[in-house]
Amino acid sequence: MHVIVLGAGVVGVTTAWHLREAGCDVTVIEREADVAQATSLGNAGVIAPGYVTPWAAPGMPGKILKYLFKPASPLIFRPTLDTAQWRWIARWLRECEFERFRVNKQRMQRIAYYSRACLHAFRDRYPFDYGASRGYLQLLRGAFDVEMVQPALKVLRDAGIAFRELDAAGCTAIEPGLRWARQAPVGGIYLPDDEAGDCARFTRELRALCESNGVTFRFRTAIRALDVAGGKVRGVRIDSPDEGAAARSDAPLAADAIVVALGVDSAGLLRPHGIDVPLYPVKGYSATLAVVDDAKAPRAALMDESLKTAITRFGPTLRVAGTAELGNRHAALRQQALDTLMKVLDDWFPHAADRASARFWVGRRPMTPDGPPLLGASGIDGLWLNVGHGSTGWAMSMGSGKVVADLVTGREPEIDLSGLTLARYGR
Repeated sequence: MHVIVLGAGVVGVTTAWHLREAGCDVTVIEREADVAQATSLGNAGVIAPGYVTPWAAPGMPGKILKYLFKPASPLIFRPTLDTAQWRWIARWLRECEFERFRVNKQRMQRIAYYSRACLHAFRDRYPFDYGASRGYLQLLRGAFDVEMVQPALKVLRDAGIAFRELDAAGCTAIEPGLRWARQAPVGGIYLPDDEAGDCARFTRELRALCESNGVTFRFRTAIRALDVAGGKVRGVRIDSPDEGAAARSDAPLAADAIVVALGVDSAGLLRPHGIDVPLYPVKGYSATLAVVDDAKAPRAALMDESLKTAITRFGPTLRVAGTAELGNRHAALRQQALDTLMKVLDDWFPHAADRASARFWVGRRPMTPDGPPLLGASGIDGLWLNVGHGSTGWAMSMGSGKVVADLVTGREPEIDLSGLTLARYGR
């Protein structure tokens, strides 16, 4: 069975791995020159099933209004005349009610916990280094943050997920580098079983394993269209400029099945075939800096709950990642977002890293309005979805890839997929 995977981010590469493990002949098509060059490249690196949460949460519209005109903000909102933006926002607002939030968070945690189990099983077989660390600390700046975090804590309690509520001293005991913070947190939430690691580094290592097992990667290859006839996908039309004129012919690259894992670009590819996936590109930013003082740097991963910015330690470097920019589809850096990242770093770990070494990144997160990804059948025979993971693609990648590989090869997935497919939108 020949399966083509479209996209070589962490979601696409983990899907290819599981398909090959299931005995498929696998080809991965990617427009960039290597794996993990877009959304997977500079993310926060957090694998936190206990923390994964929908952006549509109780109180979130009010929080957005509170920060809308402040220079340091977790959100940059650029209203446009794009009707897709307003349709997505309308759907998102409907999901901010507590009961919808509870359901969506549980769905996200179901796939995230399964994914972590898949990652651990994989790591037992292939223990390569990708800068993994254990534990995740949410820092609360003030009473407003304490109030905002309560709905998520209720879901954690109901699910029996391990966490600890901390005071300022408890936070410093977990992360001694906070002794040099410019302010003390009012408290924190610690998730001891969550973890972090360098997503791009993991994906590059996994590419090498895939290739050694027979997976073919075609880089610098643009995807023009799906080839669909009689309600079944037949292949994909591609454009590979580096391979000469023959690669630009109208003849499609044939496949028995195709998995779409193209992030935000998935929607445009699927739309001509009547498949509406409600994805919107919410831009995220990060900075990667060299650590200059171990004692004054974090040991693992943290989240500034107020400014929704993570600080993650990858050995000799720090990754500061956050900000959600809604309304600008172009992958261009915005100074306001970069200033927010640096403010968070300076507030909590002002002497930890070399500011002059900062390398900045921006990526487009493929967000669904309710939060969970879209896995499985598309409605077209042989065409499968692995899209919509938002900012938690790394946390959900191994499990999502395994689920989709099982479906493609006719196996029963190991978890319940209710609420994780297109069916939740009535399709």
